[in-house]
Amino acid sequence: MSYPDTYYKQTLANAKVRRVLSEVIECETVIVGGGLAGLTTALQLARAGQSVVVLEAESVGFGASGRNGGFVSPGFATGSAEIARRAGDEAARQLHLLSIEGVDFVRETIEALKIDGARPQPGVMGVVRYDDGNSLKAHADDLKRAYGYELDYLDAEQVRSVLKSKRYFHGLRDRRAFHMHPLNYLRGLADELERLGGRIYEGSAATGSALGGAEKVVSTARGRVKGRQVVFTTGGYTGSLNGRLKRSFLPIATYVMVSEEAPELLCDAIATTDAVGDNRRAGDYYRLVDGGRRLLWGGRITTRAASPATLATELRREMVGTYPQLKDLKTELAWSGLMSYARHLMPQIGELQPGVWYCTAFGGHGLNTTAIGGKLVAEGILGQSDRYKLFKPFGLVWAGGYAGLAVAQLTYWKLQAQDWWRERAA
Repeated sequence: MSYPDTYYKQTLANAKVRRVLSEVIECETVIVGGGLAGLTTALQLARAGQSVVVLEAESVGFGASGRNGGFVSPGFATGSAEIARRAGDEAARQLHLLSIEGVDFVRETIEALKIDGARPQPGVMGVVRYDDGNSLKAHADDLKRAYGYELDYLDAEQVRSVLKSKRYFHGLRDRRAFHMHPLNYLRGLADELERLGGRIYEGSAATGSALGGAEKVVSTARGRVKGRQVVFTTGGYTGSLNGRLKRSFLPIATYVMVSEEAPELLCDAIATTDAVGDNRRAGDYYRLVDGGRRLLWGGRITTRAASPATLATELRREMVGTYPQLKDLKTELAWSGLMSYARHLMPQIGELQPGVWYCTAFGGHGLNTTAIGGKLVAEGILGQSDRYKLFKPFGLVWAGGYAGLAVAQLTYWKLQAQDWWRERAA
């Protein structure tokens, strides 16, 4: 029951160790998975007075929720046109508003619970690696007109004044978006959940379930939990406990590294506290951490996790290709994690059968979407709203198994080639 060796683990102070479930207990709702979706759902239910149990196979935040880039910004991995095609224009509008709500929800939670360790830093900048400022201006105008959401347009000179790279041209800065320490945020949620009487069991992987009756039972190696509702929030680490869920998404590996302390060297390349992401599919994303003393850099996806040494080499190649002045910057630590991606590239949120809920497939969507997903499931369980039904057009479609993984990898390589060609043709 330990955290993976990441930058976020190194910044933990006195990580709490929780009990393993070793008895038969009862509650109103049992949640399988102690990541962001699971803890958010649990906390919202506990705030409403429900008795809640969270079963976590490892430790709180062990999976993608606790080892990602830390970005909190609106939008989805799927393009708005595709969302509208599947769900309709009004539903697409409501879904985008939910993603904006998620940003505010996470920020307000940090403030309300005084999660100082989350260290929220305002500003996320999206940049393009080819000369097409008109498209960015049009996108910013569309968002302002449709949602009243303002983005600051940056021309090439403005972008390169803070990101000292010839790779970048224009950009959009989101002042409402922010970045943070995701693992400390999760620890804050867990602490508040327990303060309200919720129970979290670590090292307690769900190994079996009986979901057919009014009373649901989830079993672990040494205990059982009985409840009226069950929520599955296991993401890329879902095992064989629920076959339909496991078949509905692909576990995709993504990679992150953090540099040595080198504030002077980093100033020669990056002169902003904003988090940065480029416009390519699975492009680079990065941000300064430790008050500008280190660089956290992520990117690339594969259908099989690579070794830390291999992934560090790949990420360094991207970093130095963007910022040649960082060629002497040493990598201190690199890690990977599994995200869950559905074939339609949207979150999967809904009710599998009466009393059995799912909230997963958040790869590529940001922490705000995962958090608002958990909030919607809690609202559904409590009968407060049926907003979770907005995701009904994006259901549990079969992801293709091993063939799906192969197609996903080939698609990624194809998109990389298209990105390469577009940059050189611009």
